Amino acid sequence: MQPQPFACRGADAMADTKLHDAANALLEICKTKKLTLATAESCTGGLVAAAISEIAGSSQVLDRGFVTYSNTAKQQMLGVTPATIDVYGAVSHECAEEMAKGALAHACVDLAVSITGIAGPTGAVPGKPIGLVFFCAASRSGRVIAHDRKYGDIGRANVRQESVLQALAMLQELAEKEGSRPPTGKS
Repeated sequence: MQPQPFACRGADAMADTKLHDAANALLEICKTKKLTLATAESCTGGLVAAAISEIAGSSQVLDRGFVTYSNTAKQQMLGVTPATIDVYGAVSHECAEEMAKGALAHACVDLAVSITGIAGPTGAVPGKPIGLVFFCAASRSGRVIAHDRKYGDIGRANVRQESVLQALAMLQELAEKEGSRPPTGKS
């Protein structure tokens, strides 16, 4: 008996559809406005960039993704200061904002999003439980959107998936507020 192609996968298929739809909606807005973006990801390990790049034509929008899982990577690739990590921790609003602004500083893009959190099943510390994730979306025009989510101990894969959806929604919100870039070419 041969496996059935496109077999119903239940919740997984619904999650894939939600991710695809969110990424596609973001791409359409960015293409229309000629906006480009970068991601700076820690606990999602590149899943936001992967969701976007899954869609044909995404190269018109997605410039790069920084996967900065370690504190050293956050500092070296994005310019997060050691003081921020020492005082607030890598899982903090302050670190998320420095990550997003660092992505803008290290890539010639219009928008950036960052994600840093504790996906679990380990890593919780007092005051920072499993499922705590900080997000920041920033634009070259100076707009900044920051959120935190307390997903709880819903499982590593679920924390990461929900985080990707949150990041895509924040990028879309930012893109909707941005003006279109002027066309490039001959004057």
